[in-house]
Amino acid sequence: MTETSPENDGSGATGTAAQANTPALEMEGVRKVYEVADEEVVALDHAELIVGSNEIIALVGPSGSGKTTLCSIAGGILSPTEGKVIVGGNDISGYSAKQLTEFRRDSVGFVFQTVNLIPFLTARENLLVVDEISGRDRKRANKRADQLLEELGLADRAGNLPSQLSGGQKQRVAIGRSLMNEPSLVLFDEPTSALDTKLGDQMVELIREEMKSRGTAAIIVTHDERITGYADRTVHITDGRLEA
Repeated sequence: MTETSPENDGSGATGTAAQANTPALEMEGVRKVYEVADEEVVALDHAELIVGSNEIIALVGPSGSGKTTLCSIAGGILSPTEGKVIVGGNDISGYSAKQLTEFRRDSVGFVFQTVNLIPFLTARENLLVVDEISGRDRKRANKRADQLLEELGLADRAGNLPSQLSGGQKQRVAIGRSLMNEPSLVLFDEPTSALDTKLGDQMVELIREEMKSRGTAAIIVTHDERITGYADRTVHITDGRLEA
């Protein structure tokens, strides 16, 4: 596969000069096998993938093709059965459970299909909880949360609970939360599935703008072919095998 050249907007966040030449994600011969009823099920079959530091990948494939497994391994939720996984220059393949927890907390962002906002916290508090878990400076976290909400057009909704937000607004809060730890890689699971065509297009435009402005890489798992038009590259997966 051809690696897209990373961009650097000089913002000084995740797109610094030191990181510009380091791929956000490298998978080398990654295999994932599950044991089901005393049989082996191969969910990912010797995957080879490089994602540039400012590259947006659309990962397309039918249900059960291995999309979720690939993203779970890239995000440190699962460990590979075989192969090497390098995120931001760090080989996480052999990380312990504790190390993977710290890695997920500090180095990667997730935006799930079901959003998973904490229902009794406001939009702003849903962002701040990331830094509370990490034990980072509260003053800096408050400033970053306010900045992200402003960028995402949610400044006037900062005090609203998730039940008081529309589907698109909830998705924007989830994007803001994923960016609180200034990750080198954000993983999106079907970000437009619950949105109509117009809002879906707006959401993908927003995702692209936010990722590119920060020099942050993204993998977008999708069945929506429209998303491929916003990605730098489309990767297809079938029966656990990647195809360019």
